[in-house]
Amino acid sequence: MIDLNHIDELARRLSDLVPPGLREGREELQQTFKGALQSGLAKLDLVTREEFDVQRAVLLRTREKLDALDRAVAALEAAAPSSAPPLRPQQH
Repeated sequence: MIDLNHIDELARRLSDLVPPGLREGREELQQTFKGALQSGLAKLDLVTREEFDVQRAVLLRTREKLDALDRAVAALEAAAPSSAPPLRPQQH
């Protein structure tokens, strides 16, 4: 979820960029910018930094487990009699 304070700040900055002659409806303009930003960001499939970090940690643990399993399979294949078929399909 996007922090609403960031959206408010960005909307304020955008309204500050409007030329002085057009600033009569500054509050209304700021609300319009805020609504447009919220609408646009809501359409994006965004995650928080915390969610990203959690998924990254899960992926790293999964990679470590996969590497350990690859080493275990390789060790089993090396210890198996040479006439036995391989435990995993050959990659082309």
